[in-house]
Amino acid sequence: MRLVIRDEKLAASGYVAQYIIDRIHKFAPTESRPFVVGLPTGSSPVLIYKALVARHRAGDITFKHVVTFNMLDIFFSHVVVQPDNIHILNGNALDLEGECGAYEAKIKAVGGIDLFLGGIGADGHIAFNEPGSSLASRTRVKTMAFDTVIANSSFFGGDMELVPKMALTVGVQTILEAREVIIIVTGAQKALALQKCIEGGVNHMYTLSALQLHPHSMVVCEENATLELQVKTVKYFKSIEKVSKEFGIAQTIPISIQLGSPVTDANPAESAVLGKDTRSRQDSANEDFAAVVEGIRLAPPTKPSLRAVTPELFPDNMASRVSPTSRSPSLGPEDRSFDRMGSRISSGNVLA
Repeated sequence: MRLVIRDEKLAASGYVAQYIIDRIHKFAPTESRPFVVGLPTGSSPVLIYKALVARHRAGDITFKHVVTFNMLDIFFSHVVVQPDNIHILNGNALDLEGECGAYEAKIKAVGGIDLFLGGIGADGHIAFNEPGSSLASRTRVKTMAFDTVIANSSFFGGDMELVPKMALTVGVQTILEAREVIIIVTGAQKALALQKCIEGGVNHMYTLSALQLHPHSMVVCEENATLELQVKTVKYFKSIEKVSKEFGIAQTIPISIQLGSPVTDANPAESAVLGKDTRSRQDSANEDFAAVVEGIRLAPPTKPSLRAVTPELFPDNMASRVSPTSRSPSLGPEDRSFDRMGSRISSGNVLA
């Protein structure tokens, strides 16, 4: 997992927006080979969406051949996206379980998600996978925690009674199956959650921590969100980024994922549903990792590193470490004399 730290949330959001733009350009999507993204709701991605909209209006990026799986359609009212490429969970569906199953099927039909963008709650949840959610969960109906209801009340004029108490959400496993996951974390109120997810172990009470199991995940945060992290943790991740810049080594995902895999096993029956050709998206976790910079391959060290040789240890006893000449002569029972205390006092010192 990578951790990218910026001074404030505008810089952090700008970094993520630029990263998404670069990924789309590198992928070079077409109608038959779209770039697939998962987009979140909530306040965390708002500045990212604003930056993407501004760049879109400036002509720096197009979303024409981008397929999206998201919770709300606010972002798409400001950019040009094919209507058939937008997939939103319908919380008013008569059959909610059927709606969730169909959503998973649509993700599979387009070959999976290339990049999933998400935020976290103050309790460390990702999407609406609240504390205690199964790390193997998929798209489903989920009851929202009280803290989440409070956080979302800002979208309902501060009236908690208007906030839905249940929601449809992609599952943790659904997110982990994306080829790349980026999380934006802003605000000091999320510092403890970030600490648990970065420095703690994988824990269903902090569902974001499951990203530790993902081969290509990145968390981008502002300084305020690092308040609970150890100083050495912050310095460690900052030093990695610094060294990468100094040596011109980009911290990127494998080229095979950036460019996408060729079409190998498209299923016409499933493709016809969305009017898209599917393509094989092989996991690159088992690829040979090689750093290639300006055509130069970084070779492994030619000489093995030296290490101290541990001497062999033999069990012994303390007596074996004393030389025979320095040992005191051992006395047998017959050589030991016994006397009375009175015999050790001279007669002249006896009191009358």
